[in-house]
Amino acid sequence: MNYILFDGNVRNQLLPFTFTRPVAEIRVGILTIREKWEYFLGASTTTITEGYLSEKYPFVELESNVLINAAFLPSENLAAIVKSLSENQAIFFEDEPIAFFSSEGQEIDFETFDIIQYQHNDILKIEHTWDIFSKNGEAIKRDFQMLTQGRESQKIPEGIWTKNAQQIFIEEGAKLEFCTLNASEGPIYIGKDSEIMEGSLVRGPFALCENSTLKMGAKIYSNTTVGPHSKVGGEVNNSVIFGYSNKGHDGFLGNSVLGEWCNLGADTNNSNLKNNYAEVRLWDYESEGFAKTGLQFCGLMMGDHSKCGINTMFNTGTVVGVSANIFGSGFPRNFVPSFSWGGSGGFTTFKTDKAFEVAKVVMARRNIEFSEIDAKIMEHVFEETAKWRKG
Repeated sequence: MNYILFDGNVRNQLLPFTFTRPVAEIRVGILTIREKWEYFLGASTTTITEGYLSEKYPFVELESNVLINAAFLPSENLAAIVKSLSENQAIFFEDEPIAFFSSEGQEIDFETFDIIQYQHNDILKIEHTWDIFSKNGEAIKRDFQMLTQGRESQKIPEGIWTKNAQQIFIEEGAKLEFCTLNASEGPIYIGKDSEIMEGSLVRGPFALCENSTLKMGAKIYSNTTVGPHSKVGGEVNNSVIFGYSNKGHDGFLGNSVLGEWCNLGADTNNSNLKNNYAEVRLWDYESEGFAKTGLQFCGLMMGDHSKCGINTMFNTGTVVGVSANIFGSGFPRNFVPSFSWGGSGGFTTFKTDKAFEVAKVVMARRNIEFSEIDAKIMEHVFEETAKWRKG
């Protein structure tokens, strides 16, 4: 069977992260949504997404296909039903399709389909940016069980203080030095060739993905994921870092999401709670205004390739777009458009030629090329977000 992940109707609610990736490429828990589905399906997948992303994330249609809504995270139950779908069958959760069988070129009319209502209580759906961190603890637990089932962890080195050690899994090549791992509230996953330096304090659920580093004295609270090839120091609580991003120094990051290729300068801090304890509002790209989240705790949402200088301060519920560069004293506004350059004193446009120079250097340090395809995607984002920039 040919499996295809599609963005669904949540794509705009997941901006700025979906400016540069399909919904399927969002990391929540240990793995990306695509990696989770491919594990359960035992098959590779392709993507239906925005046209400007399709060269990097292509779509393959065969004679028989099952299309899967990437906003839904798989479970063993759900994946089994998806794999059993036949012609003119669809799985729905309430009024929304999770997956459906499609023949090549078929026009989809769900009124003609045999609808299977999903009744299990294991639904986990990513609808808003804040779902990425607020549902991350549960996603870590699911991924941990999936990835470690029937496998044996590397031995915990001497000098490591642990609690509930059976819920700690260390992959091959990982290095740990005189740190504290407390898995009493949830599992701790230490990825391949990663490193936890001495003095680090970690509470699960927590995931450190491959080739990533916790620096000396890091304080990591529950429900946090550090994606691959990232470096993290200071204090982090209930946050998700997609990968290839650095928060290498002291400072607080809480109830936040960082995309790829981001860098937070030394002593950068974000607020995750308003002084009056009121509900947090976040910039909404569809309504072009600030929308209610229903959350009391909500921090920073930062898109790919964005960076900030030392001592940067972010207000509660700040959204930073793609390839922004923030610096200077004071709090920048709660919405920083993509390709903005500046800070609390105001912003100018970060021109693409300069932004691409930075991206090429940053990615080359990890032996990854900033390709022509990447440049086309970023050019599109630059044009699409121009209406929110001034100057």
